[in-house]
Amino acid sequence: MSGVLKELDQVELVNINRLVYILKGLSAAELETLEILLDEEASKTITQSLKELEKGQGIPIEEW
Repeated sequence: MSGVLKELDQVELVNINRLVYILKGLSAAELETLEILLDEEASKTITQSLKELEKGQGIPIEEW
């Protein structure tokens, strides 16, 4: 493997280790938020719901 490729592997490893460190430091609520943000369908549903709410199209809680 060339020197450049070895360097890239080390850079990726450092970035992954940093990501692991950050993820380990997240609270349960932050992890749940991250899961929702990574779930494309959930994000679309939330975005659509917020748009409906802004337009006054929401269903009052007493009608649920």
